[in-house]
Amino acid sequence: MQNTASRLGRAAAFRERLIAALTTAGMSRAALARAVGVDRSTVTQMLAEEDARIPGGHIVAGCAQALDVSADWLLGLSDRPEQAGKLLATSLSISETGRATTLDDQIFAWQREAEGYKIRHVPATLPDILKTEAVLQWEYAPLTHRRPDQAIDAAAARLDWLALTLSDYEMAMPAHELESFAKAEGYYSGLSAEIRAAQLDWMAEIYDRLYPALRIVLFDARTTFSAPVTVFGPKMAVIYMGRHYLAFRDRDRVRAMTQHFDGLVREAVVPSHQFLETLNALRG
Repeated sequence: MQNTASRLGRAAAFRERLIAALTTAGMSRAALARAVGVDRSTVTQMLAEEDARIPGGHIVAGCAQALDVSADWLLGLSDRPEQAGKLLATSLSISETGRATTLDDQIFAWQREAEGYKIRHVPATLPDILKTEAVLQWEYAPLTHRRPDQAIDAAAARLDWLALTLSDYEMAMPAHELESFAKAEGYYSGLSAEIRAAQLDWMAEIYDRLYPALRIVLFDARTTFSAPVTVFGPKMAVIYMGRHYLAFRDRDRVRAMTQHFDGLVREAVVPSHQFLETLNALRG
């Protein structure tokens, strides 16, 4: 008796979802029959309330394909109607970008989408949002696709947002990035002492003003590594690849990147409450 009831329940669920998918797709029974390769009477029978049978797997698969839904959803085995490929497409996307992360319009749109959530960020260089106009002029001058004044205006807008947002903003940077900047080494070779001193002063001023809503920690890249990544609360996580963003929206990957970032914070050699002191020491 229980098996009969269970079978009737599964058949009813299949029928209800098939009707819903037909309605959503705006497809007639005759069109579905042609798409699946069966007689119209077969479709009519599948939709009949007194029918307690579930059609064979090849017919279920054909219906799912024609109606652009998941066969598991039709059978009541999943609550998501999307096909597996569609689920992957919505959970993973690749967006083209320029050289910078924070200044990019797409990143800013994601920041606003995550308003109220904690944002975790590992920048590619110094955080663009905290750079002075002189540093942005120096850094963006070689680019042909973006003028330095565009980067300056964007940075100002992002900084205004940072001062007003309800989101917590936490950054993690490798300690050597700041040290290389202060000494004009590597990437920052050729940057004048005057510009570097003004940049450190500016970062110290902004950090003193916004802390603890803005928190920055420094980790030792010799023992801990991180690619540039941004985690927008529980909503999504983005890896910066240089020319593209690799964006994830599925829960497991967002959680994994959140745990990665939180690991950087736990292993930081300079915690957030000592960051201002470190800036002042480098300035000296």
